[in-house]
Amino acid sequence: MLKLKLIRSIFLTGVMVLGLVQNSNAQSKSNNNDVWFHYAGKNMLSKKLSLTLEGSVRFANGLKEKQQWFVRPSVDYHFAKSLVMSVGYTYYDTYVYGEIPMNKITIPEHHVWWQTTFVHNKKELKFTHRLRDENRFVGIATQNNQGKLEISNYEYRNRLRYMFLLNHPLLKKDEKTKVFAVLGDEVFVNIGVKEAKTVIQQNRIIGGFGYNFDAHHQIQLNYIHQNIWNLKNTIQENNPTIRISYITNFDWFEEKLN
Repeated sequence: MLKLKLIRSIFLTGVMVLGLVQNSNAQSKSNNNDVWFHYAGKNMLSKKLSLTLEGSVRFANGLKEKQQWFVRPSVDYHFAKSLVMSVGYTYYDTYVYGEIPMNKITIPEHHVWWQTTFVHNKKELKFTHRLRDENRFVGIATQNNQGKLEISNYEYRNRLRYMFLLNHPLLKKDEKTKVFAVLGDEVFVNIGVKEAKTVIQQNRIIGGFGYNFDAHHQIQLNYIHQNIWNLKNTIQENNPTIRISYITNFDWFEEKLN
């Protein structure tokens, strides 16, 4: 109970801080209607060890503009069913998009990260808490001798992400959940980034539904309200987003035993 109260306090504090940041006056505001296609697959190799592969292709303003893509493999250690620690790598490309683009050319990023995921239940409600520390190496664009922009070097930035999700079953078959609802929030915090004029770099309010085809295949349809602030807080993006996710979960260790 004490742990749950502490987690709730941290979450509420983050929301309050976000509210203060959102009330700050960025010079320019941009609105983009985004569509994200997302995949995440977990592969159990033993009782304790798994490999996860995640990837996403993202579009801005419907499917008119490329927004971003990433690939994210990780190694996960399962201390218990409720507690998992992961170490992973992510590669991003973020494109030039929107009426007020944050980037002038495509920006690559390399992330080395670790995260802890904690899950607990209260009756039919499932609570998921995920804390991720991202060591970001962000491409910096400068002008070359011909006056054209190019990625000349990478700048290190640290970012902390905390996600809180509620999962509630809506329809069951043979005592197994078929349809469920999802509600949550994820906040992205700049850590020790001297150039950053805001503490909060991004926030996502998440809500949607999911369907379990079986124990190995799942699909989700989520609405995400995404807010992003650039490093100097001169541009704020306000992006209504639809995310379509395909999620797989395979236990290769059990199959070998059988």
